[in-house]
Amino acid sequence: MTATVESSRKGSGRAQKGATGAAPTLPQVNLLPPEVTAARGLHQLKRWLVLGIATVVLALALVYVVAVLSGVQARSDLRAAEEETQRLLAEQATYAEVPVVLGRLDDTTRARELGMSTEIQWTTYYGAISGALPDGVSIDSLRYSGESPMASAPAPASPLAAAAVGQIQFAARSVTVPTAADWATALDSVPGFSDAWISAFTVTADDAGNPYYTVSGTVQVTAGAYSNRFAADATATSEEG
Repeated sequence: MTATVESSRKGSGRAQKGATGAAPTLPQVNLLPPEVTAARGLHQLKRWLVLGIATVVLALALVYVVAVLSGVQARSDLRAAEEETQRLLAEQATYAEVPVVLGRLDDTTRARELGMSTEIQWTTYYGAISGALPDGVSIDSLRYSGESPMASAPAPASPLAAAAVGQIQFAARSVTVPTAADWATALDSVPGFSDAWISAFTVTADDAGNPYYTVSGTVQVTAGAYSNRFAADATATSEEG
């Protein structure tokens, strides 16, 4: 009885091992017709084709949208540039007179420089001439002839005198004979004067019969007598100051 039970248990154990072990693979056979398999492959191909076409269409749509947006932005930039150009042109028209005015101002400045290039401050020099007179001598007449922007300077009265920009001719009277050398030296010491020349003494009488000496003389005027108030350098210095 015991042997039978054990044999039964062993047999049952072998049966369980056989049930839990891997079952052998059985051969499979596709019984579907080839048309069904081909139809399934064609359907899958169509799905991939539709997906590819949709992807291409989506990409083209995206490119189109980007192109449209770029065109809109370009047109907007163009309008902004045109508006800015019109604004600048309008502003330029507002200041169109400025170059003309500046050109006229330059012409006026150059004309003033040329016209005033031979200016002499005669008040100062007349005082210097009076200060150089000997005692008892007074000026009767004073005449200046010199170069201008349109004319050259006259020749010196004395052949020994250096070239100058002008000449002062004067007539004076004196109750005594003045010392010509001292007088000429005093005139030459004035800045802008040179080669003073006392040329003649003539005895004359006034209406009351009182005798006096008439004296004639000349003095050369050099470029140092020019004021140069309107020269370019002087104008620039004045503006900086």
